[in-house]
Amino acid sequence: MATKGVGMANKGPAFGMSRHVQDKIDSKYDPELELILVEWISRQCGAGVGKPDAGKLGFQAWLKDGCVLSELINSLFTGDKPVKKIQSSTAAFKQMEQISQFLNASEKYGVTKTDMFQTVDLWEGKDLAAVQRTLSALGSLAFTKDEGTYKGDPNWFFKKSQENKRDFSDDQLKAGKNVIGLQMGSNKGASQEGMSYGRSRQIL
Repeated sequence: MATKGVGMANKGPAFGMSRHVQDKIDSKYDPELELILVEWISRQCGAGVGKPDAGKLGFQAWLKDGCVLSELINSLFTGDKPVKKIQSSTAAFKQMEQISQFLNASEKYGVTKTDMFQTVDLWEGKDLAAVQRTLSALGSLAFTKDEGTYKGDPNWFFKKSQENKRDFSDDQLKAGKNVIGLQMGSNKGASQEGMSYGRSRQIL
């Protein structure tokens, strides 16, 4: 049996500690989030992408060749599409290349590296919860940007907090400092005279 475990280390079932780790990763996968993501991607890309069989394996099989993902990211860009060629293939390296194009385009769109899954997470099914996390981040970003490309329900994703950069004149900045000063209270002419901090209480 030990020989069998070694021989199947790359693609076969996980054994021992690695099986335990995989179980913990799998437990993070959210079936309810899967329904939302499938519905959003279907609306976003149109009927051409179809829908997967319910469950984690169906979700993986639907996205595994990278084509649906590429259609998704292209649908969020108003001008030039980031993924120039979307072609289904049974070749593993072609599928992984298509997934990589999606990931690169998603980063260009604004998804942070910490929210990004690795190609093997999807292709080998190592961490489909990470795939869900990336797609959720992408959905939130599309909803937040409000560029007219988001076709999902507004209740599906949270709006991301955005840094609100503004240019202020010197006069505006000075006025702002004065307001802050007034809110904090003025210490002009203040002294500690008459204060009794630390004074011992007299007992008559």
